[in-house]
Order: sequence, then structure tokens, then C-alpha cells
Amino acid sequence: MAVNAPAVSRKESVIFTFIWGTSGDLKYTTTPQKGVLTQFNHGEQTWALSLASEFFTMLFSSFLFAASAVTALPNWGEKFHGAESSSQLEARQRSGRGLGAGSDIDGFGFHSGYFYSFWTQGGGTVTYNNLLNGTYKSSWQNVQNWVGGKGWNPGGPKVVVYNGTWNARNQNSYLALYGWTRNPLIEYYIVESFGSYNPSSNAQRKGSITSDGSTYNLFQSTRTNQPSIEGTKTFQQFWSIRQNQRVGGTITVANHLKAYEQYVGKLGTFDYMILGTEGYGSTGNSHITVVEQGATEPPYPNEPNSRQDNN
Repeated sequence: MAVNAPAVSRKESVIFTFIWGTSGDLKYTTTPQKGVLTQFNHGEQTWALSLASEFFTMLFSSFLFAASAVTALPNWGEKFHGAESSSQLEARQRSGRGLGAGSDIDGFGFHSGYFYSFWTQGGGTVTYNNLLNGTYKSSWQNVQNWVGGKGWNPGGPKVVVYNGTWNARNQNSYLALYGWTRNPLIEYYIVESFGSYNPSSNAQRKGSITSDGSTYNLFQSTRTNQPSIEGTKTFQQFWSIRQNQRVGGTITVANHLKAYEQYVGKLGTFDYMILGTEGYGSTGNSHITVVEQGATEPPYPNEPNSRQDNN
């Protein structure tokens, strides 16, 4: 709509319909004019400008016409070809990755004030769900390999308290505080419980420590051209295997990190650390809550829920 618009010739004015939106195709008509303050509306916003010449009048008109065509294209595609609904897309993504019907999509990010990570190699079915604060639940059936849980990013020498359930005692699975460092790239597991297979079986025994009411045997191995937080890399892997297995208690992480430094020197920059459930060629379920000792609120209360794809 023009304000105080005088009569103009057809050469000085172009009238067109600006189409914007989805359902209903809301339409706005504006008449750009030389030297006149011209207004047009989009929703509750009003835009205004003064066009200095016939050339800029025509240029502005052409710009709006092009914008209208671009914004209208998605609707035309839906009308002529049919659109995949968000629920259909999500179902296809889950099916392709071996995710259960009610599962969160695999990835990493923040949820309810905590960092989380969920990775699956595919095969079988795994269902993972982030719950309130530091809680998550999982179930899996004949999965090739998966790991997921909640915690911190960055991790480090925290005192971690956790509780819950882990039902995979006779399966190839373990419950562990799981994390990474960079420069050097190191993957570490503080294993609280494991099932039918000791995950350190092919690693080299390094020693032991006593911490939080039990002996933990320490192991080290080299992972060659394997998946990591930096893509496919070769890196060191450490295991702390608790002898008095449990599901629930306190983990003094600094005791384990100091022990690892005896074998690789000073550790690098801490990346994420989660109280994770892992399954390999197995079936089981877990329901875990984790918190840092003494904390009165989640570690990242201002982080919105988010998700990114895994490497």
C-alpha cells in the first residue's frame, strides 16, 4: 500500500501479487512507486522504503517477484508430487539405522541440562531415550554394536554418582563411565559391570588401583584405524575393570586418570564423558541416572535441547 500516492503512469509502476506462506497462500499486493514511501506487510511486520528512480522501482519489483516464486516452490512440489511427512521421514531414518519405533535418533548434543551421546553401528534393534536431567533408558535386541548415555562435555576428574538398572548379565554388554581425550586421542572405560565377555580380554594388563571400595584392574590396547570422535583414527584405549561389580555408586575419576598418565604421560584435552551402556551382538536393557557429587542442578542448565550427527 502506498502512502499519499499520486497518480502514476504504467511505466512508473508495476503491480503484482507477492505470494508468501504455506496453507492458504497469504497474498499481499504492493505498488512500488518512484519517490514515494511504499509499504508492504508480512505477518505482523510492516516494511517501508522510498524508491529513488524508475530503475530501482523496476529492480525492487523484480526482486520481490523472484522471492515470491522461490518461496512458493515447496508448496507446488507438495501439491504435485506429495510431501513426506515428518513422521514418515523419522520412521525411515529409524528403520535404516536399526532404531526402535520409539527411539531417539542417534547423535550427540544436550538434553535436560546434560550432555548425551548415542551411537549405533546398526544391525538388530536399539531403542534409546533421553529422560529428565541425567536419566536415560535403553533396550536393544541382537544389535551389532551400540553405546549411549548421559554426562558431561568436557569430562575430567569429577566425582560421579549413579544408580539404576542394567539387565544384560548374561550378554555381551557393559555399564561404564566412558570418555575421550584429544591430543593425545585416548578412549577410556571405567567398567562397573560387564556380562558374558570381559571387554579387556585382548588388552595388555598394566596394573591395578583401589578406588571406591574395589580393585580395578588396568589394561591398555591400541586401536588401529577404528571409529573415534575424530573420525577413523589409530589411538590408545584404556580399561579400568572393577572386580566387585555393581550397578550404582560413586566413581572417583581422578584416581583412574592419574593411573593412565603413568603409561602415556600427561593426558590431553578432555572431551565428553558419559555413564554409558554398551551392547555388542547382544540383547538387554538399562535405566540409568547420573549426577556429579554435590551438584544441586544440571551442569548445563542454559543449554537448549539439541542434536548433531555422529562422525
